[in-house]
Amino acid sequence: MVQRQPRLGLDTDHRTLAHEAGWIGSAVHLDKGCYRGQETVARVQNLGKPPRRLVLLQLSGDSEQLPAPGSPVERDGRPVGFVGTAVQHYELGPIALAIVKRTISPADRLTVDGHAAMLDPADAEADLPTGFAGRIGPRQTSA
Repeated sequence: MVQRQPRLGLDTDHRTLAHEAGWIGSAVHLDKGCYRGQETVARVQNLGKPPRRLVLLQLSGDSEQLPAPGSPVERDGRPVGFVGTAVQHYELGPIALAIVKRTISPADRLTVDGHAAMLDPADAEADLPTGFAGRIGPRQTSA
């Protein structure tokens, strides 16, 4: 099993929430006193899930060059996240940590630097959305 321990500034960006990186409990404590960003952390903890999540991507290996930190992860040509650390794993081949939209599923065709990528099976089953979480629009009806 590959450790998923993101590094601040390399595997995160200026918008990354502690929940997205899995830092609640290890780096951020919910019962401590006041700190910068406390309201955002408490809001996500009490009201729902963050908009993005940390995943492990398995890269196709078409290129010997690994993607640079910050390279966009795309679905159907649209950016859905970014790559942090990318390494050559001794068993899995090229892999990368990435922060992607929560709605990314195993069926999505992802690309990084024009090469195919897919969610690691452990991330593919973890914490996927179970239904429509937004407002009901004019073309949608409630059941």
